[in-house]
Amino acid sequence: MKNNNIKLNGFNSSYEEGELVVFGAPMDNTTSFKPGTRFAANAVRIDSIGFETYSPYINRDLTEFKLHDGGDVYIPIGNTDKSLESIYNYSKKILDDNKIPVMIGGEHLTTYGIFKSVFEKYPEVNIIHFDAHTDLRDRFFGENFSHATVIRRCHDLIGDNKIFQFGIRSGEKDEFDWSLKHTYMEKFDIKTLENIVEKLKDEKVYITIDLDILDPSCFPGTGTPEPGGISFKELMRGVHLLKNLNIVGGDIVELSPHYDNSGISNAVAFKILREFILTIL
Repeated sequence: MKNNNIKLNGFNSSYEEGELVVFGAPMDNTTSFKPGTRFAANAVRIDSIGFETYSPYINRDLTEFKLHDGGDVYIPIGNTDKSLESIYNYSKKILDDNKIPVMIGGEHLTTYGIFKSVFEKYPEVNIIHFDAHTDLRDRFFGENFSHATVIRRCHDLIGDNKIFQFGIRSGEKDEFDWSLKHTYMEKFDIKTLENIVEKLKDEKVYITIDLDILDPSCFPGTGTPEPGGISFKELMRGVHLLKNLNIVGGDIVELSPHYDNSGISNAVAFKILREFILTIL
């Protein structure tokens, strides 16, 4: 692990004390358009200093819980296999120590590294996937492992009827056709999320939030902006709907901070992270 001098605001516990561990995965090896997600975790840490640790939305405070910021995992730039292995090894340690892992990506392929460790501990786990993109290609630029194939690779592990996708508005026709038999998908919106949460309330669930589910008007800081997304308030309400689930791990991915000079996207990412963590606990 890389020992970051800057920690997330409100993350005051040691690793040994922590019940939930956040770590960064500064990887954008397979980014196919505009790179930069490797800088996301530290950007979120820096912006967290300007935010309260208290959520008036759900009346909880980060300081009420034992939270640890583990810094960034080691990412050998350009080596995707070793990068995923590094993410897998650290998240496996967190799980073996009976803590909850939450990752700040990084491109979306980073999800595979952490999810593989979650699946090995909880093979019955389901995925709730927020995204603009299907991420269901089998290969992309000739590669099986890519930010465009990550949910398909997760499906290889858990199989049919275990992946629930929301906000999807971009992908190849073949991906949308494939999803009809293999995943649940709500295109364009998250209106059916409440029904799915009720369906999964007795199940273990992994949450992956690709922040480009948001409309680029409120979240321009991403390498693959896709117009027509949901609003910040809609995503935050969606995160709060997860409160009755048994969430065993999660991530937020695809922030590329330098595409938004205003810093708004960094602020959005931390606030979603704060609300997500307070919803898990």
